Amino acid sequence: MTLTAVDWAVILAYFVLSLVVGVVFSGRAGTSSTEYFLSGRSMPWWLAGTSMVATTFAADTPLAVTGLTVKHGIAGNWLWWSFVMSGMLTVVFYARLWRRAGVMTDAEFAELRYAGRPAAFLRGFRACYLALAVNSIIIGWVTSAMAKIVGLTMGVDKWQAIVVLFLVTGLYSTLSGLWGVVVTDFFQFLLAMTGCIVLAGFALGAVGGLDGLLAALHARYPDDAPLRVVPGLDSEWMPALAFFVYLGVNWWASWYPGAEPGGGGYVAQRILSTRDERHALLAALWFNIAHYALRPWPWILVALTSMVLYPGLADPELGYVHVMVDHLPPFWRGFLLAAFFAAYMSTISTQLNWGASYLVNDVYRRFWARARSEAHYAGVGRLATVAMMGVSGVVTLSIESVEGAWKFLLALGAGTGLVYLLRWYWWRINAWSEVSAMGAALVFSLAAQWGLGLSSDDPRGFALLLLTTTTATTAVWLAVTYLTPAEPRETLTAFAARVRAGGPGWHAIAPDAAGGQRIGAGLLLWVLGCAVVYLGLFGIGGLLLRRPLQGVGALAAATALTWYLVRATRAAPEAGDRVV
Repeated sequence: MTLTAVDWAVILAYFVLSLVVGVVFSGRAGTSSTEYFLSGRSMPWWLAGTSMVATTFAADTPLAVTGLTVKHGIAGNWLWWSFVMSGMLTVVFYARLWRRAGVMTDAEFAELRYAGRPAAFLRGFRACYLALAVNSIIIGWVTSAMAKIVGLTMGVDKWQAIVVLFLVTGLYSTLSGLWGVVVTDFFQFLLAMTGCIVLAGFALGAVGGLDGLLAALHARYPDDAPLRVVPGLDSEWMPALAFFVYLGVNWWASWYPGAEPGGGGYVAQRILSTRDERHALLAALWFNIAHYALRPWPWILVALTSMVLYPGLADPELGYVHVMVDHLPPFWRGFLLAAFFAAYMSTISTQLNWGASYLVNDVYRRFWARARSEAHYAGVGRLATVAMMGVSGVVTLSIESVEGAWKFLLALGAGTGLVYLLRWYWWRINAWSEVSAMGAALVFSLAAQWGLGLSSDDPRGFALLLLTTTTATTAVWLAVTYLTPAEPRETLTAFAARVRAGGPGWHAIAPDAAGGQRIGAGLLLWVLGCAVVYLGLFGIGGLLLRRPLQGVGALAAATALTWYLVRATRAAPEAGDRVV
Protein backbone atom coordinates (compact mmCIF):
# COMPACT_ATOMS: atom_id res chain seq x y z
CA MET A 1 0.00 0.00 0.00
CA THR A 2 1.38 3.38 -1.02
CA LEU A 3 1.22 6.06 1.67
CA THR A 4 1.26 9.72 0.66
CA ALA A 5 2.67 12.62 2.65
CA VAL A 6 -0.84 13.33 3.93
CA ASP A 7 -1.16 9.75 5.20
CA TRP A 8 2.14 9.99 7.05
CA ALA A 9 1.13 13.34 8.54
CA VAL A 10 -2.06 11.81 9.97
CA ILE A 11 -0.15 8.88 11.48
CA LEU A 12 2.54 11.14 12.94
CA ALA A 13 -0.05 13.50 14.44
CA TYR A 14 -1.69 10.57 16.21
CA PHE A 15 1.57 9.37 17.77
CA VAL A 16 2.51 12.87 18.90
CA LEU A 17 -0.88 13.35 20.58
CA SER A 18 -0.58 10.02 22.40
CA LEU A 19 2.85 10.87 23.76
CA VAL A 20 1.71 14.35 24.82
CA VAL A 21 -1.05 12.78 26.93
CA GLY A 22 1.52 10.51 28.58
CA VAL A 23 3.73 13.46 29.49
CA VAL A 24 0.80 15.57 30.76
CA PHE A 25 -0.36 12.89 33.21
CA SER A 26 3.09 11.63 34.22
CA GLY A 27 3.37 13.93 37.26
CA ARG A 28 -0.04 12.97 38.63
CA ALA A 29 0.52 9.24 38.09
CA GLY A 30 3.79 9.28 40.03
CA THR A 31 2.29 10.53 43.30
CA SER A 32 0.87 7.19 44.49
CA SER A 33 0.01 3.65 43.44
CA THR A 34 -3.70 4.50 43.73
CA GLU A 35 -3.27 7.33 41.23
CA TYR A 36 -1.10 5.19 38.97
CA PHE A 37 -3.38 2.13 38.91
CA LEU A 38 -6.87 3.47 39.84
CA SER A 39 -6.79 7.19 38.88
CA GLY A 40 -7.45 8.11 42.52
CA ARG A 41 -10.88 6.37 42.43
CA SER A 42 -12.40 9.50 40.88
CA MET A 43 -13.25 8.45 37.33
CA PRO A 44 -16.73 9.28 35.89
CA TRP A 45 -18.80 6.43 34.49
CA TRP A 46 -18.70 7.53 30.84
CA LEU A 47 -14.90 7.67 30.81
CA ALA A 48 -14.47 4.37 32.66
CA GLY A 49 -17.03 2.62 30.43
CA THR A 50 -15.55 3.99 27.21
CA SER A 51 -12.10 2.92 28.37
CA MET A 52 -13.39 -0.64 28.81
CA VAL A 53 -14.81 -0.59 25.27
CA ALA A 54 -11.59 0.83 23.82
CA THR A 55 -9.53 -1.83 25.57
CA THR A 56 -11.60 -4.66 24.10
CA PHE A 57 -11.37 -3.02 20.65
CA ALA A 58 -7.82 -3.94 19.70
CA ALA A 59 -6.13 -4.38 16.34
CA ASP A 60 -6.95 -8.09 16.57
CA THR A 61 -10.70 -7.61 16.94
CA PRO A 62 -11.67 -6.68 13.35
CA LEU A 63 -9.37 -9.43 12.06
CA ALA A 64 -10.80 -12.07 14.41
CA VAL A 65 -14.39 -11.04 13.59
CA THR A 66 -13.52 -11.26 9.90
CA GLY A 67 -12.12 -14.75 10.36
CA LEU A 68 -15.17 -15.90 12.33
CA THR A 69 -17.60 -14.42 9.79
CA VAL A 70 -15.82 -15.80 6.71
CA LYS A 71 -15.55 -19.31 8.18
CA HIS A 72 -18.82 -19.55 10.10
CA GLY A 73 -21.07 -16.76 8.81
CA ILE A 74 -22.48 -13.97 10.95
CA ALA A 75 -23.58 -16.64 13.43
CA GLY A 76 -19.90 -17.38 14.14
CA ASN A 77 -19.83 -14.26 16.27
CA TRP A 78 -21.90 -16.02 18.93
CA LEU A 79 -18.50 -17.14 20.23
CA TRP A 80 -18.28 -13.68 21.82
CA TRP A 81 -21.87 -12.41 21.58
CA SER A 82 -22.81 -15.04 24.18
CA PHE A 83 -20.84 -13.04 26.76
CA VAL A 84 -23.61 -10.43 26.83
CA MET A 85 -25.24 -12.57 29.51
CA SER A 86 -22.10 -12.59 31.63
CA GLY A 87 -21.59 -8.86 31.14
CA MET A 88 -25.11 -8.01 32.25
CA LEU A 89 -24.66 -10.13 35.38
CA THR A 90 -21.74 -7.84 36.20
CA VAL A 91 -23.93 -4.78 35.62
CA VAL A 92 -26.83 -5.91 37.75
CA PHE A 93 -25.18 -7.91 40.51
CA TYR A 94 -21.43 -7.39 40.70
CA ALA A 95 -20.43 -3.82 39.74
CA ARG A 96 -21.57 -2.35 43.06
CA LEU A 97 -20.10 -5.24 44.99
CA TRP A 98 -16.67 -4.63 43.47
CA ARG A 99 -16.88 -0.93 44.30
CA ARG A 100 -17.87 -1.73 47.90
CA ALA A 101 -14.97 -4.18 48.21
CA GLY A 102 -12.59 -1.25 47.71
CA VAL A 103 -9.58 -3.38 46.74
CA MET A 104 -6.96 -2.28 44.21
CA THR A 105 -7.00 -5.48 42.11
CA ASP A 106 -9.20 -8.53 41.80
CA ALA A 107 -6.27 -10.62 43.08
CA GLU A 108 -6.30 -8.62 46.33
CA PHE A 109 -9.93 -9.71 46.68
CA ALA A 110 -8.60 -13.13 47.72
CA GLU A 111 -7.46 -11.85 51.13
CA LEU A 112 -10.72 -9.97 51.64
CA ARG A 113 -12.86 -13.04 50.99
CA TYR A 114 -10.55 -15.75 52.37
CA ALA A 115 -8.10 -16.05 55.27
CA GLY A 116 -4.63 -17.29 56.14
CA ARG A 117 -1.92 -18.82 54.00
CA PRO A 118 -4.29 -20.28 51.38
CA ALA A 119 -5.63 -16.77 50.71
CA ALA A 120 -2.12 -15.34 50.48
CA PHE A 121 -1.05 -18.15 48.15
CA LEU A 122 -4.11 -17.62 45.93
CA ARG A 123 -3.46 -13.89 45.76
CA GLY A 124 0.17 -14.30 44.72
CA PHE A 125 -0.49 -17.22 42.37
CA ARG A 126 -3.39 -15.51 40.62
CA ALA A 127 -1.44 -12.26 40.29
CA CYS A 128 1.53 -13.97 38.63
CA TYR A 129 -0.70 -16.19 36.47
CA LEU A 130 -2.71 -13.24 35.14
CA ALA A 131 0.11 -10.70 34.89
CA LEU A 132 2.68 -12.94 33.22
CA ALA A 133 1.01 -15.95 31.57
CA VAL A 134 -2.45 -14.71 30.56
CA ASN A 135 -1.41 -11.12 29.98
CA SER A 136 1.45 -12.19 27.71
CA ILE A 137 -0.92 -14.29 25.61
CA ILE A 138 -3.34 -11.37 25.26
CA ILE A 139 -0.62 -8.87 24.38
CA GLY A 140 0.87 -11.48 22.06
CA TRP A 141 -2.23 -12.02 19.96
CA VAL A 142 -3.03 -8.30 19.79
CA THR A 143 0.53 -7.47 18.72
CA SER A 144 0.59 -10.36 16.24
CA ALA A 145 -2.54 -8.95 14.60
CA MET A 146 -1.06 -5.45 14.46
CA ALA A 147 2.16 -6.84 13.00
CA LYS A 148 0.10 -8.52 10.26
CA ILE A 149 -1.54 -5.20 9.45
CA VAL A 150 1.71 -3.25 9.45
CA GLY A 151 3.50 -5.92 7.44
CA LEU A 152 0.85 -6.02 4.71
CA THR A 153 0.26 -2.26 4.52
CA MET A 154 3.75 -0.88 5.12
CA GLY A 155 6.04 -3.78 4.22
CA VAL A 156 7.68 -3.82 7.66
CA ASP A 157 9.31 -6.96 9.11
CA LYS A 158 7.41 -8.52 12.03
CA TRP A 159 10.26 -8.04 14.51
CA GLN A 160 10.70 -4.40 13.51
CA ALA A 161 6.97 -3.79 13.87
CA ILE A 162 6.88 -5.37 17.34
CA VAL A 163 9.83 -3.31 18.60
CA VAL A 164 8.43 0.02 17.37
CA LEU A 165 4.91 -0.71 18.63
CA PHE A 166 6.16 -1.69 22.08
CA LEU A 167 8.46 1.31 22.38
CA VAL A 168 5.78 3.91 21.66
CA THR A 169 2.96 2.23 23.60
CA GLY A 170 5.18 1.32 26.52
CA LEU A 171 6.54 4.86 26.78
CA TYR A 172 3.23 6.65 27.32
CA SER A 173 1.78 3.77 29.40
CA THR A 174 4.81 3.81 31.70
CA LEU A 175 4.71 7.58 32.09
CA SER A 176 1.03 8.28 32.57
CA GLY A 177 -0.55 5.51 34.63
CA LEU A 178 -4.29 4.83 34.43
CA TRP A 179 -5.33 8.48 33.92
CA GLY A 180 -3.26 8.72 30.76
CA VAL A 181 -4.49 5.31 29.62
CA VAL A 182 -8.19 6.14 29.93
CA VAL A 183 -7.90 9.63 28.44
CA THR A 184 -6.08 8.28 25.40
CA ASP A 185 -8.57 5.39 25.32
CA PHE A 186 -11.38 7.91 24.84
CA PHE A 187 -10.01 9.60 21.74
CA GLN A 188 -8.49 6.33 20.47
CA PHE A 189 -11.94 4.70 20.57
CA LEU A 190 -13.51 7.57 18.63
CA LEU A 191 -10.71 7.46 16.06
CA ALA A 192 -10.83 3.68 15.69
CA MET A 193 -14.62 3.50 15.29
CA THR A 194 -14.62 6.33 12.76
CA GLY A 195 -11.95 4.55 10.73
CA CYS A 196 -13.85 1.26 10.74
CA ILE A 197 -17.10 2.92 9.66
CA VAL A 198 -15.29 4.72 6.83
CA LEU A 199 -13.69 1.46 5.67
CA ALA A 200 -17.09 -0.26 5.68
CA GLY A 201 -18.40 2.52 3.43
CA PHE A 202 -15.58 2.14 0.90
CA ALA A 203 -15.88 -1.66 1.04
CA LEU A 204 -19.58 -1.50 0.22
CA GLY A 205 -18.82 0.90 -2.61
CA ALA A 206 -16.52 -1.70 -4.13
CA VAL A 207 -19.33 -4.29 -4.37
CA GLY A 208 -22.21 -2.02 -5.40
CA GLY A 209 -23.52 -1.01 -1.99
CA LEU A 210 -25.60 -3.05 0.43
CA ASP A 211 -27.86 -4.37 -2.32
CA GLY A 212 -24.86 -5.38 -4.41
CA LEU A 213 -23.28 -7.17 -1.45
CA LEU A 214 -26.44 -9.10 -0.61
CA ALA A 215 -26.96 -10.06 -4.26
CA ALA A 216 -23.36 -11.24 -4.65
CA LEU A 217 -23.53 -13.33 -1.48
CA HIS A 218 -26.85 -14.86 -2.55
CA ALA A 219 -25.39 -15.77 -5.93
CA ARG A 220 -22.43 -17.49 -4.26
CA TYR A 221 -24.42 -18.99 -1.35
CA PRO A 222 -28.06 -19.54 -2.45
CA ASP A 223 -29.10 -20.68 1.04
CA ASP A 224 -27.84 -17.35 2.51
CA ALA A 225 -26.02 -19.29 5.23
CA PRO A 226 -23.37 -16.59 5.80
CA LEU A 227 -26.13 -14.03 6.53
CA ARG A 228 -27.96 -16.03 9.18
CA VAL A 229 -27.70 -14.58 12.66
CA VAL A 230 -29.21 -17.76 14.14
CA PRO A 231 -27.89 -20.87 12.35
CA GLY A 232 -30.03 -23.79 11.27
CA LEU A 233 -29.87 -27.04 13.21
CA ASP A 234 -28.05 -28.76 10.33
CA SER A 235 -25.72 -25.88 9.54
CA GLU A 236 -22.14 -26.75 8.61
CA TRP A 237 -21.21 -23.08 9.01
CA MET A 238 -22.16 -23.08 12.70
CA PRO A 239 -23.09 -26.57 14.01
CA ALA A 240 -25.99 -26.72 16.45
CA LEU A 241 -23.77 -28.20 19.18
CA ALA A 242 -21.38 -25.25 19.03
CA PHE A 243 -24.23 -22.74 18.99
CA PHE A 244 -25.91 -24.25 22.04
CA VAL A 245 -22.63 -24.53 23.97
CA TYR A 246 -21.94 -20.85 23.31
CA LEU A 247 -25.41 -19.86 24.56
CA GLY A 248 -25.76 -22.40 27.35
CA VAL A 249 -22.26 -22.88 28.78
CA ASN A 250 -19.58 -20.57 27.44
CA TRP A 251 -20.72 -17.29 29.00
CA TRP A 252 -20.85 -18.49 32.62
CA ALA A 253 -18.22 -21.24 32.57
CA SER A 254 -15.19 -19.62 30.94
CA TRP A 255 -12.94 -16.83 32.16
CA TYR A 256 -12.14 -14.46 29.32
CA PRO A 257 -10.64 -10.93 29.48
CA GLY A 258 -13.37 -8.30 29.32
CA ALA A 259 -16.10 -10.89 29.89
CA GLU A 260 -15.10 -12.44 33.21
CA PRO A 261 -18.02 -14.10 35.04
CA GLY A 262 -18.72 -11.83 37.99
CA GLY A 263 -16.37 -9.15 36.69
CA GLY A 264 -12.63 -9.13 37.13
CA GLY A 265 -9.47 -8.16 35.29
CA TYR A 266 -9.39 -4.71 33.75
CA VAL A 267 -13.20 -4.49 33.97
CA ALA A 268 -12.87 -4.70 37.74
CA GLN A 269 -9.97 -2.22 37.60
CA ARG A 270 -12.16 0.35 35.82
CA ILE A 271 -15.07 -0.31 38.20
CA LEU A 272 -12.77 0.15 41.19
CA SER A 273 -11.52 3.44 39.73
CA THR A 274 -14.99 5.04 39.53
CA ARG A 275 -16.32 7.69 41.91
CA ASP A 276 -19.00 5.61 43.60
CA GLU A 277 -21.29 2.61 43.20
CA ARG A 278 -23.68 4.30 40.78
CA HIS A 279 -20.84 5.35 38.50
CA ALA A 280 -19.52 1.78 38.72
CA LEU A 281 -22.83 0.33 37.58
CA LEU A 282 -23.36 2.86 34.78
CA ALA A 283 -19.81 2.32 33.53
CA ALA A 284 -20.45 -1.42 33.25
CA LEU A 285 -23.82 -0.83 31.55
CA TRP A 286 -22.38 1.57 28.96
CA PHE A 287 -19.53 -0.84 28.29
CA ASN A 288 -21.84 -3.74 27.51
CA ILE A 289 -24.13 -1.71 25.26
CA ALA A 290 -21.27 -0.16 23.29
CA HIS A 291 -19.15 -3.31 23.20
CA TYR A 292 -21.78 -5.70 21.88
CA ALA A 293 -24.46 -3.57 20.20
CA LEU A 294 -22.67 -0.58 18.66
CA ARG A 295 -19.29 -1.87 17.46
CA PRO A 296 -19.64 -5.12 15.48
CA TRP A 297 -21.49 -4.27 12.27
CA PRO A 298 -18.82 -2.20 10.47
CA TRP A 299 -16.44 -5.13 10.94
CA ILE A 300 -19.03 -7.68 9.81
CA LEU A 301 -19.83 -5.68 6.66
CA VAL A 302 -16.15 -5.57 5.70
CA ALA A 303 -15.87 -9.31 6.42
CA LEU A 304 -18.82 -10.04 4.13
CA THR A 305 -17.39 -7.89 1.34
CA SER A 306 -14.06 -9.72 1.67
CA MET A 307 -15.93 -12.98 0.97
CA VAL A 308 -17.02 -11.48 -2.35
CA LEU A 309 -13.79 -9.68 -3.27
CA TYR A 310 -11.25 -12.24 -2.01
CA PRO A 311 -12.81 -15.72 -1.90
CA GLY A 312 -10.60 -18.57 -0.75
CA LEU A 313 -7.95 -16.64 1.18
CA ALA A 314 -5.59 -18.99 3.04
CA ASP A 315 -5.79 -16.65 6.04
CA PRO A 316 -9.35 -15.27 6.08
CA GLU A 317 -8.45 -12.80 8.84
CA LEU A 318 -6.33 -10.91 6.29
CA GLY A 319 -9.40 -10.23 4.14
CA TYR A 320 -10.02 -7.16 6.29
CA VAL A 321 -6.55 -5.80 5.58
CA HIS A 322 -6.83 -6.54 1.84
CA VAL A 323 -9.98 -4.42 1.66
CA MET A 324 -8.14 -1.63 3.43
CA VAL A 325 -5.09 -1.84 1.13
CA ASP A 326 -7.02 -2.07 -2.15
CA HIS A 327 -10.00 0.23 -1.66
CA LEU A 328 -9.03 3.20 0.52
CA PRO A 329 -7.92 6.48 -1.12
CA PRO A 330 -5.09 8.71 0.19
CA PHE A 331 -5.69 10.38 3.57
CA TRP A 332 -8.11 7.65 4.54
CA ARG A 333 -5.28 5.09 4.32
CA GLY A 334 -3.31 7.07 6.87
CA PHE A 335 -6.43 7.69 8.93
CA LEU A 336 -7.31 4.00 9.14
CA LEU A 337 -3.74 3.01 9.93
CA ALA A 338 -3.81 5.58 12.73
CA ALA A 339 -7.15 4.08 13.81
CA PHE A 340 -5.56 0.63 13.99
CA PHE A 341 -2.64 2.03 15.95
CA ALA A 342 -5.21 3.63 18.28
CA ALA A 343 -7.08 0.35 18.75
CA TYR A 344 -3.83 -1.49 19.37
CA MET A 345 -2.38 1.03 21.78
CA SER A 346 -5.57 1.39 23.83
CA THR A 347 -5.52 -2.34 24.54
CA ILE A 348 -1.80 -2.74 25.15
CA SER A 349 -1.63 0.28 27.47
CA THR A 350 -4.42 -1.18 29.60
CA GLN A 351 -2.88 -4.66 29.64
CA LEU A 352 0.48 -3.24 30.74
CA ASN A 353 -1.02 -1.05 33.47
CA TRP A 354 -3.34 -3.84 34.62
CA GLY A 355 -0.55 -6.44 34.70
CA ALA A 356 1.78 -4.07 36.54
CA SER A 357 -0.91 -3.51 39.17
CA TYR A 358 -0.78 -7.24 40.01
CA LEU A 359 3.01 -7.42 40.15
CA VAL A 360 3.29 -4.33 42.35
CA ASN A 361 0.24 -4.58 44.62
CA ASP A 362 -0.18 -8.34 44.92
CA VAL A 363 3.40 -9.61 44.68
CA TYR A 364 6.03 -6.94 45.41
CA ARG A 365 4.10 -4.90 47.98
CA ARG A 366 2.35 -7.88 49.57
CA PHE A 367 5.31 -10.26 49.94
CA TRP A 368 8.53 -8.25 49.61
CA ALA A 369 8.25 -4.55 50.47
CA ARG A 370 5.28 -3.54 52.61
CA ALA A 371 6.47 -0.25 54.11
CA ARG A 372 7.74 1.82 51.19
CA SER A 373 6.46 5.19 50.00
CA GLU A 374 3.61 5.48 47.50
CA ALA A 375 5.95 7.16 45.02
CA HIS A 376 8.25 4.13 45.33
CA TYR A 377 5.43 1.74 44.39
CA ALA A 378 4.49 3.92 41.41
CA GLY A 379 8.12 3.75 40.27
CA VAL A 380 8.18 -0.03 40.62
CA GLY A 381 4.98 -0.12 38.57
CA ARG A 382 6.82 1.58 35.73
CA LEU A 383 9.63 -0.99 35.92
CA ALA A 384 7.08 -3.83 35.94
CA THR A 385 5.49 -2.37 32.81
CA VAL A 386 8.82 -2.50 30.98
CA ALA A 387 9.46 -6.09 32.13
CA MET A 388 6.08 -7.29 30.85
CA MET A 389 6.77 -5.73 27.47
CA GLY A 390 9.85 -7.92 27.11
CA VAL A 391 8.04 -11.14 28.07
CA SER A 392 5.11 -10.37 25.79
CA GLY A 393 7.38 -9.63 22.83
CA VAL A 394 8.72 -13.18 22.93
CA VAL A 395 5.22 -14.70 23.19
CA THR A 396 4.04 -12.62 20.22
CA LEU A 397 6.33 -14.48 17.82
CA SER A 398 4.59 -17.82 18.52
CA ILE A 399 1.03 -16.64 17.78
CA GLU A 400 -0.32 -16.95 14.24
CA SER A 401 -4.14 -16.99 14.49
CA VAL A 402 -6.08 -14.46 16.56
CA GLU A 403 -9.20 -16.64 16.63
CA GLY A 404 -7.08 -19.61 17.73
CA ALA A 405 -5.59 -17.58 20.60
CA TRP A 406 -9.09 -16.47 21.67
CA LYS A 407 -10.28 -20.08 21.81
CA PHE A 408 -7.13 -21.30 23.56
CA LEU A 409 -7.67 -18.81 26.39
CA LEU A 410 -11.37 -19.69 26.63
CA ALA A 411 -10.48 -23.36 27.02
CA LEU A 412 -7.84 -22.59 29.69
CA GLY A 413 -10.52 -20.90 31.81
CA ALA A 414 -13.40 -23.31 31.16
CA GLY A 415 -15.10 -24.39 34.38
CA THR A 416 -13.69 -21.60 36.56
CA GLY A 417 -16.48 -19.11 35.92
CA LEU A 418 -18.99 -20.60 38.34
CA VAL A 419 -16.54 -20.21 41.23
CA TYR A 420 -16.13 -16.50 40.43
CA LEU A 421 -19.91 -16.05 40.34
CA LEU A 422 -20.65 -17.97 43.55
CA ARG A 423 -17.82 -16.69 45.75
CA TRP A 424 -19.79 -13.50 46.38
CA TYR A 425 -23.04 -15.32 47.23
CA TRP A 426 -22.12 -18.65 48.86
CA TRP A 427 -20.18 -18.75 52.11
CA ARG A 428 -18.89 -22.31 51.57
CA ILE A 429 -16.55 -21.34 48.71
CA ASN A 430 -12.98 -21.19 50.04
CA ALA A 431 -9.53 -20.32 48.70
CA TRP A 432 -8.88 -23.90 47.64
CA SER A 433 -12.04 -23.81 45.52
CA GLU A 434 -10.43 -21.16 43.31
CA VAL A 435 -6.97 -22.72 43.30
CA SER A 436 -8.31 -26.15 42.34
CA ALA A 437 -10.57 -24.67 39.64
CA MET A 438 -7.69 -22.81 37.98
CA GLY A 439 -5.39 -25.82 38.15
CA ALA A 440 -8.00 -28.31 36.95
CA ALA A 441 -9.05 -26.12 34.02
CA LEU A 442 -5.44 -25.83 32.89
CA VAL A 443 -4.80 -29.59 33.13
CA PHE A 444 -8.07 -30.79 31.62
CA SER A 445 -8.11 -28.30 28.74
CA LEU A 446 -4.58 -29.23 27.67
CA ALA A 447 -5.32 -32.95 28.12
CA ALA A 448 -8.47 -32.68 26.02
CA GLN A 449 -6.61 -30.89 23.23
CA TRP A 450 -3.43 -32.97 23.21
CA GLY A 451 -4.73 -36.28 24.57
CA LEU A 452 -8.25 -36.50 23.11
CA GLY A 453 -7.43 -34.53 19.98
CA LEU A 454 -10.24 -31.99 20.44
CA SER A 455 -9.28 -29.10 18.18
CA SER A 456 -10.39 -25.50 18.57
CA ASP A 457 -10.23 -25.16 14.77
CA ASP A 458 -13.28 -27.43 14.43
CA PRO A 459 -16.53 -25.91 15.83
CA ARG A 460 -17.81 -29.27 17.10
CA GLY A 461 -14.44 -30.17 18.55
CA PHE A 462 -14.20 -26.84 20.33
CA ALA A 463 -17.71 -27.25 21.76
CA LEU A 464 -16.78 -30.70 23.11
CA LEU A 465 -13.54 -29.24 24.48
CA LEU A 466 -15.48 -26.62 26.46
CA LEU A 467 -18.03 -29.17 27.71
CA THR A 468 -15.39 -31.70 28.75
CA THR A 469 -13.18 -29.18 30.52
CA THR A 470 -16.10 -27.44 32.24
CA THR A 471 -17.60 -30.70 33.52
CA ALA A 472 -14.32 -32.08 34.84
CA THR A 473 -13.20 -28.78 36.37
CA THR A 474 -16.54 -28.22 38.10
CA ALA A 475 -16.44 -31.72 39.59
CA VAL A 476 -12.93 -31.09 40.93
CA TRP A 477 -13.54 -27.73 42.58
CA LEU A 478 -16.85 -28.84 44.12
CA ALA A 479 -15.15 -31.90 45.61
CA VAL A 480 -12.28 -29.79 46.92
CA THR A 481 -14.71 -27.29 48.42
CA TYR A 482 -16.46 -29.95 50.50
CA LEU A 483 -13.25 -31.79 51.41
CA THR A 484 -11.48 -28.70 52.78
CA PRO A 485 -12.48 -26.54 55.76
CA ALA A 486 -14.64 -23.46 55.33
CA GLU A 487 -13.16 -20.02 55.91
CA PRO A 488 -13.19 -18.71 59.52
CA ARG A 489 -16.52 -17.26 60.59
CA GLU A 490 -15.00 -13.86 61.40
CA THR A 491 -13.60 -13.57 57.85
CA LEU A 492 -16.94 -14.52 56.32
CA THR A 493 -19.02 -12.18 58.47
CA ALA A 494 -16.63 -9.27 57.84
CA PHE A 495 -16.84 -9.88 54.09
CA ALA A 496 -20.64 -10.17 54.15
CA ALA A 497 -20.95 -6.93 56.10
CA ARG A 498 -18.59 -5.07 53.79
CA VAL A 499 -19.99 -5.99 50.36
CA ARG A 500 -23.63 -6.64 51.40
CA ALA A 501 -24.20 -9.17 48.62
CA GLY A 502 -27.14 -10.80 50.35
CA GLY A 503 -29.04 -13.79 49.02
CA PRO A 504 -29.78 -17.21 50.55
CA GLY A 505 -26.15 -18.34 50.31
CA TRP A 506 -25.28 -16.34 53.44
CA HIS A 507 -28.19 -17.46 55.64
CA ALA A 508 -26.16 -20.07 57.49
CA ILE A 509 -23.24 -17.82 58.37
CA ALA A 510 -24.40 -14.19 58.33
CA PRO A 511 -28.20 -14.02 58.62
CA ASP A 512 -28.18 -10.27 59.22
CA ALA A 513 -26.52 -9.69 55.83
CA ALA A 514 -28.48 -12.31 53.93
CA GLY A 515 -31.45 -10.11 53.10
CA GLY A 516 -29.40 -7.34 51.55
CA GLN A 517 -30.15 -7.96 47.90
CA ARG A 518 -33.32 -8.96 46.11
CA ILE A 519 -32.10 -11.72 43.82
CA GLY A 520 -35.41 -12.13 41.99
CA ALA A 521 -35.63 -8.46 41.06
CA GLY A 522 -32.01 -8.55 39.97
CA LEU A 523 -32.62 -11.51 37.68
CA LEU A 524 -35.49 -9.64 36.03
CA LEU A 525 -33.23 -6.65 35.40
CA TRP A 526 -30.59 -9.03 34.05
CA VAL A 527 -33.03 -10.44 31.50
CA LEU A 528 -34.09 -6.93 30.47
CA GLY A 529 -30.46 -5.83 30.20
CA CYS A 530 -29.60 -8.75 27.93
CA ALA A 531 -32.66 -7.91 25.84
CA VAL A 532 -31.46 -4.30 25.44
CA VAL A 533 -28.11 -5.36 24.06
CA TYR A 534 -29.40 -8.10 21.76
CA LEU A 535 -32.25 -5.92 20.46
CA GLY A 536 -29.77 -3.15 19.71
CA LEU A 537 -27.39 -5.55 18.01
CA PHE A 538 -30.03 -7.22 15.85
CA GLY A 539 -31.88 -3.96 15.22
CA ILE A 540 -28.83 -2.42 13.58
CA GLY A 541 -28.25 -5.67 11.72
CA GLY A 542 -31.84 -5.73 10.51
CA LEU A 543 -31.49 -2.29 8.95
CA LEU A 544 -28.19 -3.18 7.27
CA LEU A 545 -29.47 -6.52 5.94
CA ARG A 546 -32.53 -4.86 4.42
CA ARG A 547 -35.03 -6.02 7.04
CA PRO A 548 -36.42 -2.61 8.03
CA LEU A 549 -39.41 -3.70 10.13
CA GLN A 550 -37.24 -6.00 12.21
CA GLY A 551 -34.59 -3.31 12.58
CA VAL A 552 -36.86 -0.43 13.55
CA GLY A 553 -38.94 -2.54 15.93
CA ALA A 554 -35.89 -3.94 17.71
CA LEU A 555 -34.24 -0.53 18.08
CA ALA A 556 -37.44 1.03 19.43
CA ALA A 557 -37.77 -1.71 22.03
CA ALA A 558 -34.08 -1.40 22.96
CA THR A 559 -34.44 2.36 23.46
CA ALA A 560 -37.45 1.96 25.75
CA LEU A 561 -35.78 -0.74 27.83
CA THR A 562 -32.58 1.29 28.13
CA TRP A 563 -34.57 4.22 29.52
CA TYR A 564 -36.13 1.90 32.09
CA LEU A 565 -32.79 0.37 33.10
CA VAL A 566 -31.15 3.76 33.60
CA ARG A 567 -34.06 4.87 35.79
CA ALA A 568 -33.75 1.64 37.77
CA THR A 569 -30.16 2.49 38.67
CA ARG A 570 -31.12 5.67 40.53
CA ALA A 571 -31.35 3.95 43.91
CA ALA A 572 -28.99 5.45 46.45
CA PRO A 573 -25.56 3.76 46.51
CA GLU A 574 -25.93 3.09 50.23
CA ALA A 575 -29.16 1.15 49.75
CA GLY A 576 -27.93 -2.35 50.36
CA ASP A 577 -31.40 -3.79 49.86
CA ARG A 578 -31.51 -2.75 46.23
CA VAL A 579 -30.16 -4.73 43.29
CA VAL A 580 -29.29 -1.63 41.32
